[in-house]
Amino acid sequence: MKLNTLTIKKLRRFYSIKRGYYAFIFLGLLILLSFAAELVVNSRALIVKYQGKYYFPTYTDMIAGETFGLDYAYETNYRELKANFERKNDGNWVLMPPAPYNAFENDLRSDSAPALPPSWSQRHFLGTDTSGRDVLARLVYGFRIAIFFSFTLIVSTYVVGIGIGCAMGYFGGGFDILFQRLIEIWSNVPIIYVVIIISSIVVPNFWWLIIIMVCFGWMGITWVMRTITYKEKARDYVLAARALGASNVRIIFLHIIPNTISVIVTYVPFSFSSGIVALTALDYLGFGLPPPTPSWGELIQQAWTNFSAWWLGASVITAMVLTLVAVTFIGEAVREAFDPKLHTVYE
Repeated sequence: MKLNTLTIKKLRRFYSIKRGYYAFIFLGLLILLSFAAELVVNSRALIVKYQGKYYFPTYTDMIAGETFGLDYAYETNYRELKANFERKNDGNWVLMPPAPYNAFENDLRSDSAPALPPSWSQRHFLGTDTSGRDVLARLVYGFRIAIFFSFTLIVSTYVVGIGIGCAMGYFGGGFDILFQRLIEIWSNVPIIYVVIIISSIVVPNFWWLIIIMVCFGWMGITWVMRTITYKEKARDYVLAARALGASNVRIIFLHIIPNTISVIVTYVPFSFSSGIVALTALDYLGFGLPPPTPSWGELIQQAWTNFSAWWLGASVITAMVLTLVAVTFIGEAVREAFDPKLHTVYE
């Protein structure tokens, strides 16, 4: 697909805003790392060589310990298997990820109680939490869940909000007034109370939270699209499309919305950070994802109740600050690069 000249110009402007461009690369690498987290932070081995055969347990089904000559039929403890192979030194070997723990296992020790501080010898690079779970694993997998949550929330809210906003701006009249009054009433409903009520009835999960957030999150982009559509429907290309007999649906989806993409794109990074913050806040308050789901909010809650475990707060706060600052830089750069007025100067 060949990009038009205006799009190429906008991309070049985005590249010229260096802190936004480097923040985009940084965040992109973090997202790619989270999607391949099992290769970096995982209790399963990457490769096992046993009696001349190679096994790749990371993305396969459970492999019982008896497969490797151990005396149990449940899943292999690959850290112990690696230690056994190294003691015997018989040509068998195990390649583990750099951080050989998953986000759910409890690494409890007889000589100390969790939470344990960072330890390079034990490969707990950011320590453990109050349940003995590896903090780095909780951070990485919690980040992946937050990214997927925020992306799903953006797509859902934008589909609803853009559709309703364009319809309000295009049709106007009674339809517009009806939805204005509906939005004014609906926006005054406190979302946190709705979450608390639903949490008292059912255990909230990922999709329950998405549905609740979409029900209350579509109104922001709706107002923006309503205003833009009012402006765009009076332009010559819309009048020409009407004169040629194009239907209202065709005009909205094939003419108006494509010409408002630059405005929509500028809102996406800020909506992305809002989704991450919303999930973290709900998890911190105890109304988010059910335990033991990896969560930044749950780590913050542990840090708040355990000030002596400084590594808990330091790890999750540093991760949040880096992520949100990167998203903010990207948002500023995108807003500048896709500004249709082309008159501002980025400093």
